[in-house]
Amino acid sequence: MDFTTDNFFDVPHAGHLAILSIRLITAVALGALLGYERESVGKAAGLRTHMLVALGAALFVIAPREGGLGEGDVGRIIQGVAAGIGFIGAGTILKKSELEQITGLTTAASIWLTAAIGIGAAIGPLWLSLLSALCAWIILYALGKLARGKTLVA
Repeated sequence: MDFTTDNFFDVPHAGHLAILSIRLITAVALGALLGYERESVGKAAGLRTHMLVALGAALFVIAPREGGLGEGDVGRIIQGVAAGIGFIGAGTILKKSELEQITGLTTAASIWLTAAIGIGAAIGPLWLSLLSALCAWIILYALGKLARGKTLVA
């Protein structure tokens, strides 16, 4: 790995820059979709948290690839992100001992999934991240309304 200033200011050609920008913006937008839903129901980890998780996960994959790391190295980084994001998710889980109730598991799972969507937006086909985010939104929003006993139609 060359850490000299030779590639310090290398800006990719316009087409490559556009692709990277689309991938990062897609990660942020999909994180926003899930984060907005979490925030709209009053969860602590909301819009900005999910956007940052998706962007960070995407950057953890894009930056090393742009820096010339091999697929094995990127694979290890993805493993680290998948394991490490659990610490953020764990911060949203609360056990209310007097009620013997646990809250925050769905938000923790949405943070974990948001990281996966960010990684997918960074290196996979974008349709897969879009479809995953749509499925997650349906689970969070529509099934969440059903679980709270509300109707899906206003």
